[in-house]
Amino acid sequence: MTASTPSASRGLESHAIGVDAATAVASTLKALAEPLRLRMLSALATSADDELSAGELATLTDVSQPTVSHHLKVLRDVGVLAADRRGTSVWYRIEPAYRGAVHTLLDRFAPAAVDRAVRAHPAALEDVDPDLDRLAAVLAGQFPATPRGECVRVVRESYVALARRGGEAGELVPLTEHFARQRIADAERAHARESGADGARRPQVLFVCVANAGRSQLAAALLRHYAGDRVVVRSAGSAPASDVHAGVRGLLAELGDAAAADEVDDVTRFYPKPLTDDAVRAADVVVTMGCGDVCPVLPGTRYEDWMVGDPALASPAGVAAIRDELDERVRALLADLAPQAA
Repeated sequence: MTASTPSASRGLESHAIGVDAATAVASTLKALAEPLRLRMLSALATSADDELSAGELATLTDVSQPTVSHHLKVLRDVGVLAADRRGTSVWYRIEPAYRGAVHTLLDRFAPAAVDRAVRAHPAALEDVDPDLDRLAAVLAGQFPATPRGECVRVVRESYVALARRGGEAGELVPLTEHFARQRIADAERAHARESGADGARRPQVLFVCVANAGRSQLAAALLRHYAGDRVVVRSAGSAPASDVHAGVRGLLAELGDAAAADEVDDVTRFYPKPLTDDAVRAADVVVTMGCGDVCPVLPGTRYEDWMVGDPALASPAGVAAIRDELDERVRALLADLAPQAA
């Protein structure tokens, strides 16, 4: 073994982060390394008003208010959060200098960490290999323009992507079948759109939020309800949750079967799904809600950002108000996009 030379050590020193900087970063990361604090940050990062009260943040957990206040103080002490008192409530927001870093943590680092947890148990994928191969064969028959190998890739990739977000293991295969079918259809549609061979196709709208568990699901269901099969509707999330918010599921059910016209069965009627490039490429209109700049900007695509509250943080009355606001926005979009369908 050859000992490192002083010059080599100096070379490494010039590339490594400085001691003071590493100490400061480690202190901040230590403050972030707590599940409830990360959930609070994610709620603040996706808030329509960029701020939430301590009471609203307390709804994320069953711990006592003093414990919630302690966690918020830790985040304030390292400079990640700012706060001010208005009336009887204290309102919190992410400091501007940390907003980009927090979004990177939630949108990039967090999914990678969850992905590692899924890949740490490869047997879960091996156990369903026959089912995934069967799905790929079925989809290859339904989409002859898509090569068999591509169907296999999409099916397996879809399974892993859905497994990352958690949920019932027994539902993964039927969800994978629906999601993979939707992805292949979007890819073929995107290719036709970009090649100019799409003809008089139906307009396609994509609703995107962070978790795909509330706003985007409800907006998509409303548009399907009003437009029927005259508009192709998709929804997705930049960091999809394991299930639709309980307060939203009842509203989706009230819209009836017309809202789920492109779904397969009760299991796959409404479920959070990841955002894909093909879904964006196939869309004529992309509507984002609290998810930042996660969608690639493509020429010829119309983009709208709707500042709508998150049902996950709302009371039952608040969820109803969000539903009414989305209803109004969806009707206006439909009247503009396809007047004959409005």
